[in-house]
Amino acid sequence: MNGSFPDQTVVTALKKKPPNHSVQIPSSSISKMASLPYAHVDCSLRALAGQAEGFGRSAIGGVHGPLYHVTTLADDGPGSLRDGCRRKEPLWIVFEVSGLIHLSSYLNVSSHKTIDGRGQRIKLTGKGLRLKECEHVIICNLEFGGGKGPDADGIQIKPNSKHIWIDRCSLHDYDDGLIDITRESTDITVSRCHFSKHDKTILIGANPTHTGDRCIQVTIHHCFFDGTRQRHPRVRFGKVHLYNNYTKDWGIYAVCASVESQIYSQCNIYEAGQKKVAFKYLTEKAADKEEAASGFIRSEGDLFLSGSQPCLLSGESKECMFHPSEYYPTWTMEAPSDSLKKVLQHCAGWQSIPRPVDQTMPA
Repeated sequence: MNGSFPDQTVVTALKKKPPNHSVQIPSSSISKMASLPYAHVDCSLRALAGQAEGFGRSAIGGVHGPLYHVTTLADDGPGSLRDGCRRKEPLWIVFEVSGLIHLSSYLNVSSHKTIDGRGQRIKLTGKGLRLKECEHVIICNLEFGGGKGPDADGIQIKPNSKHIWIDRCSLHDYDDGLIDITRESTDITVSRCHFSKHDKTILIGANPTHTGDRCIQVTIHHCFFDGTRQRHPRVRFGKVHLYNNYTKDWGIYAVCASVESQIYSQCNIYEAGQKKVAFKYLTEKAADKEEAASGFIRSEGDLFLSGSQPCLLSGESKECMFHPSEYYPTWTMEAPSDSLKKVLQHCAGWQSIPRPVDQTMPA
């Protein structure tokens, strides 16, 4: 996808790749799956690496390392997820068990790791993952829920982390945020995730004093925000590209632009419940500026349903807004429609799919 209109060559090329037939969805929706990005990546285990769209497109995870097999649901110790994530070498982490992993503290993920939940059903609870000063991390097909504590986030990305891809995860019910991206972390994509039963969903940019967050660049696409209250996302300073997401029945607002943020909202579906205003602007003063300011939201091709009101700023300056094509040449997008809504409701979040065969290295 490039520019401001659908690029059919991208969609056509995608349809020629082997589709994933394992996702459990009604047969009436299967024909629509070809329009989802990277629909071919479940044909082999490491085909996932480097297939993200958007700002996180360079994330390769642990593609150059051996497999690490999680064989226990214990919080720590040999064969645990924590043990694999703390190791310094590249690893492609897979699971031989299904069930609940209760984290007593944040699980720190080191660089060049893929946490690949395909083939099992793993749910993290208690605390979440922390990506601190790391790069090239892929998190795929996990569930997060029941995080407890005043700072409990599902996935916390800070500080100085980059080349991160969060894909096909289900996140709900943490005491703080579901995903936080702050403190100069950048080049991140969140795709095909399901967010539900939560208040403060995604925060991008810590607070007005952290002016280094001007470097933040995030893409969020093909996600389903399912009755979550706010922050889909809330952004300070950073550049954020939203496309083909479905945000439904928010409690306060859908998307919030605060100090100096630039949010490009493209071909998304905003379906209101009791609260109708989709876009909110909060004025804050950056630590190195004299005057307070809000951010900017540009809406292009978005679909507003059930009385949803975009409430765009009047007199918005084009000079204040980035365009995604300045940063990446293609992305897979279609016009918002009822069909897209149905696909996202069934295909966003954790999926019951088999673990692909590793065709590059012996298991």
